[in-house]
Parts: sequence; C-alpha cells; structure tokens
Amino acid sequence: MKFRTLGRHTREGSKSVWRNGWMTVSAIGAVTTTLLLVGVFLALMLNLNEIASNVEEDVEVKVLLDLTTSEDETNNLREKIEDIPEVGSITFSSKEEELNQLIDSLGEKGQAFELFKQSNPLNDAFVIKPEDPIDTVDIAEKIEKMDNVYQVDYGEEVVQQIFQFNKYARTIGLALIIGLVFTAIFLISNTIKITIIARRKEIGIMKLVGATNGFIRWPFFIEGLLLGVLGSIVPIAAVVTGYYYLYYNLRDNIKFEFIELLPFYPFALQLSGIILAIGAFIGVWGSVMSVRKFLKV
Repeated sequence: MKFRTLGRHTREGSKSVWRNGWMTVSAIGAVTTTLLLVGVFLALMLNLNEIASNVEEDVEVKVLLDLTTSEDETNNLREKIEDIPEVGSITFSSKEEELNQLIDSLGEKGQAFELFKQSNPLNDAFVIKPEDPIDTVDIAEKIEKMDNVYQVDYGEEVVQQIFQFNKYARTIGLALIIGLVFTAIFLISNTIKITIIARRKEIGIMKLVGATNGFIRWPFFIEGLLLGVLGSIVPIAAVVTGYYYLYYNLRDNIKFEFIELLPFYPFALQLSGIILAIGAFIGVWGSVMSVRKFLKV
C-alpha cells in the first residue's frame, strides 16, 4: 500500500470518528469502561499470580527419618528420592540443625529448648523442593512408601487450597476479561455499522468507478483502530496512577514476606502496552465484524 493511499484511508477514518458524533462518544465510552475494568482485573490478576508464584516457590516437602536410620540407609534413601523425576533439589538437615531452627523460630521462648541439646529427640530430615510445585503431592506420596521414612510433611491442606485458589482465580479473572472485551467489540461493531449504512450510496459509487474491496474497507479499519486507541487513554492513565499510589503506600506496610507487589516499573509500562494493544484489537476486530456482515463488497 502506498503512503499516499494510507494517508487517505487515515483521513477518511478520522473524519468518520468525528462525523458520527454521539455514536463515537458512546463507542469510546464503552471501550474506556471496558478497558478500565480490564486494566484493574489485569493488575489484580498479575499481582495475584506473582503472590501465588512466591507461595508456590516456598512449598517444600519435609521428610523425617526414623530415629534408628543408619548413615548408609540415609544415603540410600537420598538416592531414591533424587531418582524421582519431579524432585528439583534435596537438602539434608541433621537433628541438631532442626533443633537450632526450632529455637530460632521461637525467639526468646526458644531458649527453653536449649536443654534438649544434650539429648536431642528430633529426627534427621530431608528438605525437598519440587521442580514444579504442582507435583508436591505426588512427590510426598511416593516418598511415604519408602523405607526408613518416619513422616512426610508438606502442609497438605494448605497446599491443596493454594493450588485450588490459584486455579479458580485465574479462570474466573480470564473469563471476566474475555466477556468485557467481547462487549466492547459488539459496541464498536455497531458504531462502524452506522457509518457503513450512512455511506452506502458513496460506497456504491466508489464500486462503480472501480474501487477495490480493500480500498473501501481500510477507512473502516482505521476508524475502529482509532476508537480502540482513544478509548484506552483514560484507562491507562487511571490504572497506572492508581497502581502508583497503591504500590508506594502499601509495599512498606505489608507484613507477610510472600505478599510482594510487582515493581511499579516496568510493570506500569507493560500494563499500559497490554491495555493499548487490547484497545487496538477491540477496535480493529469490531470493524472487521461490521465490514464482513454489513458491507457487501
């Protein structure tokens, strides 16, 4: 396509945006509302995904060994665990290390357990990190069947709840975003349809003098693109500004280590790009739908 022709299509598409008046305002308003909600959902989903990933990374399987387990039996057990394909890493923790960790975790109250250093009742242990957190349960079930294993602990109920929550949150969030996007596409499609109906006579004349289908369709694609891009400006400004205040006001007040918001930069830039791309897609796809259905060329 020549630059001059593209310029002509752009001018015609821009004129249609202004010519349609309130229909344009309605379409841009629909896109703005949709993208505002999409932006909020995206920011929420991506941060929930980050928090979920942090929690999942902390998931581990702790294997307590029988008190009577010998050194050779310990080494054999380690080899068997390492042979499990889903295991990412395995670390041995002696009962002395386990006692020290217990004392440190209890702070001042832990001093009472110093007495047990003379006769330590705890078990040696293996701490296992899965290659993929979703395999935690499978790894634990396989290890439970091995010899010299006293107990396998991986916080079964908590782990299952975390995975369930992550699954439902992602599915519901994605479904809502898709629903909102299709609503905006429908509204833009109707706006383009009004333009096509208003210009049917002009389009007929253009066909008679030899205009190609592409030449006729392109201004409508440009119009849809402009509606989508214009509708993304306010959502980008609102979501980025809101996230800026939320990030810098909350990040120092969050007491849980695993709850960590995505850094403002480059997240704000990435989120803006996603919203702009969705806006452009909504506009162009709305135009495509109208052109296919109502433009008989």
